[in-house]
Amino acid sequence: MTRRGLAALAALATSGVCALSLGNKLYLYMAAVLAAALAYGFISCLWTRLTVFCGQYVNAKTVTRGENAQLTLRAGHKCFLPVGSLQGRFVYDGQASECAFPTAPFTPHERKMQVPARHVGQYEAGFQYVAVQDLFGLFSMKSRPRDAVSLLTVLPRPFDIDKPRFTVGDDGSAALARTQEDYNAPEDVRAYRAGDAMKRIHWKLSSRKRELLVRRFETPAPPDTLIILDCDMPRGGENVAEGKENLRDALCETAVAVARLQMEDGSPVRLPIYGRQANEFSSDNAASLSLLQEMLALQPFGGGEDFARVLNLELRRMRRTGAAVIITTRLDAQIVEGVSHIRRMGPSARLYLVTYTPDDPDYQPFVTRLQHHLVEVCYVTPA
Repeated sequence: MTRRGLAALAALATSGVCALSLGNKLYLYMAAVLAAALAYGFISCLWTRLTVFCGQYVNAKTVTRGENAQLTLRAGHKCFLPVGSLQGRFVYDGQASECAFPTAPFTPHERKMQVPARHVGQYEAGFQYVAVQDLFGLFSMKSRPRDAVSLLTVLPRPFDIDKPRFTVGDDGSAALARTQEDYNAPEDVRAYRAGDAMKRIHWKLSSRKRELLVRRFETPAPPDTLIILDCDMPRGGENVAEGKENLRDALCETAVAVARLQMEDGSPVRLPIYGRQANEFSSDNAASLSLLQEMLALQPFGGGEDFARVLNLELRRMRRTGAAVIITTRLDAQIVEGVSHIRRMGPSARLYLVTYTPDDPDYQPFVTRLQHHLVEVCYVTPA
């Protein structure tokens, strides 16, 4: 019941008391009119609330950050008694808004809303409730939708970067040489040719065949580009509006940009995710970029492994890695040591530091140490 309804109820009680105590028919007529209005308002509002139907859908399940998605809201009711208003309240990205629907019965009415895809992630979009008010504004009732809200996934938008000077970007000979040092997987044998290494000769088989035979090994696959993404809560951005969200967008989009550039050349890319939802992406096909975008969009940043520990865990992959790309919002002594250790293991390394303050003097000693170990340092400033 609204405030107006409470006032009408108080007026009804007062008129009734006056009619009974004074015997004046005017008060009795006033009480009868108010009672009829209250009864009509309650019956029409309750009937509409019980028969109201609502739903929503978005024109696309996934959109790229920066685009707009169209949210269509649909509502109606099956009460033939006139009602005052049908107000819908819907939520998107944690923010609630309202829209009004026509009150004509038995007809579904639609409202189309443009919702901006501002940040990477998965967001709920849809009705929170539908509020019904009677013709006199005496009663207001809410109806919760039976259908679940729609989900909208906002994918990271890759941007153009310079072609990295990676080992994998060249002929990959250094990384392939490291993989060819393992002679435990012979594929076949062939006749000895001048210049073949003596340790590749199959001596037992050569003595039986009475000729020199050389082991032939499987040709190793091209070395990987290993992208190590910091999935912890981004550091910085406290004094910037939506700073944390912008940093997260920049982290995801930098990773997608590097992966796209490498997979367009057919180079294999591997991106382990050490967040709360542990996962791993591995592909050399540019058509699978959308899978990586969705994996990053669904990843809640924060609560995963410490990034310095992640760098140490990834040292086991360096045998098959031609290039390592490290993307983070933090730079300290432990991270510098981990990145330097990766570089000493053989692959070339590039570090992307996502920050609002690239000129911060606190970064300079760490950047100097990384450059001393031939690590390329790049800055990414969030939009």
